[in-house]
Amino acid sequence: MSFHQQLKSKIVSKETALQAINLEKKSGKKVVFTNGCFDIIHPGHVDYLAKARDLGDYLILGLNTDKSVRLLNKAPNRPLNNEFARAIVLAAFACIDTIVLFDEQTPLELIKFLRPNVLVKGDDYQVEKIVGYDSVIANGGTVVTIPFLEGYSTTKLIEKILS
Repeated sequence: MSFHQQLKSKIVSKETALQAINLEKKSGKKVVFTNGCFDIIHPGHVDYLAKARDLGDYLILGLNTDKSVRLLNKAPNRPLNNEFARAIVLAAFACIDTIVLFDEQTPLELIKFLRPNVLVKGDDYQVEKIVGYDSVIANGGTVVTIPFLEGYSTTKLIEKILS
């Protein structure tokens, strides 16, 4: 399989992701889930995703589709990169094992479906208020926040480019 095919093979349906997760769990591995838009990749994203992967053995990324990003009302021009462009860039990250796109405003249904061992978000969230918290805790998992790398954000990057 070519490297390009390997990258594309990381972007899967939720059903395919669940099969992979179940195999990982059967072999005693800890599955970590995080999500986001990841519109313009910057060092803060790299740091966050590497730290998320360090919390387990298998990292699954729930990626907001273009439709989902628009539901978040980030800005009228967002996302700048379409979902395929964002997914293929993220697939090149060695720390990410699987990427699943989701259309909803939140990844709640995806989290309930996949049942990860660890749910991760940035520390701008209170742990108990993270979408999926109740579901992950009810399944015996943990919910963790990771501090953001100071000085990096997509919104600030866009503002800098525009100025």
